[in-house]
Amino acid sequence: MTKTLQKKFITTAMLAITVLILVLLGAINGIYGLISGQQMERMLGMLVYNGGAPSLQPELPGGVRPGFLEQPIDEDTAMSARYFLIRYNSDGEAVQTDVSKIASVTETEAEKMAEKVRKSGSSEGRAKQFRYKIAQTHDGKGSVVIFLDTSSQTRNILMVLGISIFIGILCWSLMLLFVILLSKKAILPIAENIEKQKQFVTDAGHEIKTPLAIIMANTDAMELHNGENKWSRNIREQTVRLNGLMQNLLALAKMDEGAVKLPSSDILLSSLLEENLPAFYEPAALKEIIIEENIQPNIIMHGNRDSMSRLITILLDNAVKYTSKQGNIIIYLERKEGVIRLSIKNTCDTLPEVDPEKLFDRFYRGDSARTQKSGGYGIGLSAARAIAESQKGSITASYEENQIIFTVELKNSK
Repeated sequence: MTKTLQKKFITTAMLAITVLILVLLGAINGIYGLISGQQMERMLGMLVYNGGAPSLQPELPGGVRPGFLEQPIDEDTAMSARYFLIRYNSDGEAVQTDVSKIASVTETEAEKMAEKVRKSGSSEGRAKQFRYKIAQTHDGKGSVVIFLDTSSQTRNILMVLGISIFIGILCWSLMLLFVILLSKKAILPIAENIEKQKQFVTDAGHEIKTPLAIIMANTDAMELHNGENKWSRNIREQTVRLNGLMQNLLALAKMDEGAVKLPSSDILLSSLLEENLPAFYEPAALKEIIIEENIQPNIIMHGNRDSMSRLITILLDNAVKYTSKQGNIIIYLERKEGVIRLSIKNTCDTLPEVDPEKLFDRFYRGDSARTQKSGGYGIGLSAARAIAESQKGSITASYEENQIIFTVELKNSK
């Protein structure tokens, strides 16, 4: 149990840490990318406003100042910009091509790129590693196309991304080590509390067995001397009911321990199901319930025979107890694609108003008066789930019109 709790604690803690690190790294890189993009946009706007001259411009065109996190464009920053421009007259002819601020582009290449973006009809955008903007000249007698190289900005963004990923992985690894070292200490109080609860249930169960046996023996003696009456019948029924409750609690506590290794062997599940069915024919007949059996023969699984017998008994008992009078119980057992599927479907007057998963909660009873009358304890399905999981399987519940369906799937078929 301690190891299971420790694994859950580590998984939950690391999931939260992972989400936190991803959010932080995403925010840092996103903000840096946004600021870098705005910086390039301001630089390009300054170049357009100055007609291609990288002069100091403390304010953006229109008097808009840089934001709180934006680095101001000083003279050194402006002079370090790599760009080229092409001027056009009013007739659309190139009259000047300036590539003095960049070494990787020739005049011919610059003119081709300018013609291409002019034909695209867009006044600004991206072309390869350049951001461009087309604007009218100050005298209004032509236009200028300015291309700003943003490759250094892209490299910086990738470098920050790489560094942040490395730091994120390093921090995640250190936090994993830290969580593993502290996890046992963190879950120790919870584990001790759970162990105490289990020990209490086990001890109480064994202690109650003796008084129950004495009550039953005294009831038998009383009936021998005075004959059976309604009071003795009530005592016997409630004693049997309480004994069944204790048996289920003890079985559930034993399943929860997990450390107990149950003996396993090959089980002919088809025969085991057929062996358990006759015990429920009479209770079903008293309620005029029709039991329909669809059992595939020769289905073999590897597991604990007693546990599987108890699982079948719990599901059949549950079906008979809660099937409406003159209702139906349909039992399916089949093996398909390496999975054994046991399905028990029964009709009922009204379906529970809760999610089917709620039915497996310990001591859950949808209708207390009805459950008391039928002799239910509210822990049978919890025990069934524990047994199914101990046999490397699962159990689910579902609703279908006026029917409840319990399905057990076992993946260790032969």
